[in-house]
Amino acid sequence: MSNILHEVLSANREYVNNFGDKGSLALPPARSFAILTCMDARLDPAKYAGLSEGDAHVIRNAGGRASDDAIRSLVISYKLLGTREWFVIHHTNCGMELFTNEIMGDLLSKSLKTASIDENGWHDCCEGPGCAEGKYINWLTIKTQEESVTEDVCRIRCHPLVPGGIPIYGYIYDVTSGRLIEVPSATQAGKCC
Repeated sequence: MSNILHEVLSANREYVNNFGDKGSLALPPARSFAILTCMDARLDPAKYAGLSEGDAHVIRNAGGRASDDAIRSLVISYKLLGTREWFVIHHTNCGMELFTNEIMGDLLSKSLKTASIDENGWHDCCEGPGCAEGKYINWLTIKTQEESVTEDVCRIRCHPLVPGGIPIYGYIYDVTSGRLIEVPSATQAGKCC
């Protein structure tokens, strides 16, 4: 058993011992909102948004991007579980700003092993096998945070399955201070229709 697996299972046993009445939480989120944010390990939506278990839906992916799957989750969150407000929260110092679709496709075509970055850019650790399929995926990389938050809010707002009455807010989480910074253009784009 790896150390990480052992640590996770040990932590879970402790969690189970202190689980209390959480098994009786309702399926719909108690505070009726959802957050789309990045998978970055430095972000803790429960802490920066004041959440407890059962309060809100938190949808996470690389960059906190409004991918088809993220929008699918938001629509389910609203349609079947009653969320009434949505937040799109990206963050400073995001890894999705460090590469482009072309860089990712090229790295994957050479090797499926973990790559590294230095002052000269991205490098593969070794040769093959690679896979050319990576060249055909839109990795939803980020040029600027303000631009990407606004783009994602607009993409969600304009989606035909998203009702016009749901306000969508756009924010950037500052990883150096923990502060949420509004992106006014995103929040404006996310206003109810």
